[in-house]
Amino acid sequence: MRYKYFLVCSLLIAAACHDLPKPIPPTPTLFEYQSPENFPPFHDPEDNPTTLEGIALGRKLFYDPILSGDNTIACANCHRQENAFTDPRRFSVGIDGISGKRNSMSLTDIAWQHRLFWDGRAVGLEDQALRPIKDPIEMHETMANLVPELQAIPEYTEMFWQAFGTETVDSVLIAKALSQFERTLISFNSKYDRWKLGLDSLDKSEMLGMAIFRDPNRGGCEKCHSFGAIFSDFQFKNNGLDSIPNDLGRFAISGIPSETGAFKVPSMRNVEYTAPYMSDGRFATLDDVMEFYNTGFHLGPYTDPAMFTLVRGRLSTKDKADVIAFLKTLSEPSFLTNPAFGKP
Repeated sequence: MRYKYFLVCSLLIAAACHDLPKPIPPTPTLFEYQSPENFPPFHDPEDNPTTLEGIALGRKLFYDPILSGDNTIACANCHRQENAFTDPRRFSVGIDGISGKRNSMSLTDIAWQHRLFWDGRAVGLEDQALRPIKDPIEMHETMANLVPELQAIPEYTEMFWQAFGTETVDSVLIAKALSQFERTLISFNSKYDRWKLGLDSLDKSEMLGMAIFRDPNRGGCEKCHSFGAIFSDFQFKNNGLDSIPNDLGRFAISGIPSETGAFKVPSMRNVEYTAPYMSDGRFATLDDVMEFYNTGFHLGPYTDPAMFTLVRGRLSTKDKADVIAFLKTLSEPSFLTNPAFGKP
């Protein structure tokens, strides 16, 4: 009798537990962006609003080598905070010891960039986020392997629950979390920004450099690196690295002949920290870059028209130094050490 009584009670308790409503998903805390008024409008996708919980999850994933096939390389290995979230190596090396063919782009102010990678093959951060993970040259992982790995870690399932209201890990949510964290990598407290606000001053060399930067007949920099908050129009242009490009660039994606050898114009923010330069990292210093635009560019059938307006040797040694002095006013040293962006 006691056994039957125990069995009946157990069944009743099980049935009652089965009928209990599922916990109500938590409401994530929306992240409030704070950036200068001169920045363009911030675009937060409707299907992926940035939240404190999503940022925390994305940050943890960004620094976790579990995202790579052999658990040795994280996103942060090729996007290092101390280098304004780029790679100081000319080409990053993946888990199999194979190097890529392009320099790793900076993630600074990536929230305002629509097409990602040098050739713009990804549309939006959510499209970009998983590509390095699945790339056989880079992190060489599959979602079929990664998802169960993350699912087996209680800390992660709890973080997915807090961020997205589900403990079920999937590739879409991984991409969303990484994107949310990367959207917070905003740099807007440089010397230039403080000068704009009347809180700092630029010296004579920096002011002269800014004037040259903006003058279409001297520096000509503003033609591509728009003089504004981000210092780029993020268009795809062939800047004359080679008369006949070895790398097809944007053309390989768009199929438009005029985009042969064209690459996305990068932002100049924190450019002091993002060496080496150009899509193939061929220039080690800003001095090398200035000399290229002064005398070393190559005109060819696909070169952007703006390059044909540049006169070789138009800049003196002092002119080039002044432009570099101005570019360094776009640096934000605290961005490189901001604990909110570092490894959790």
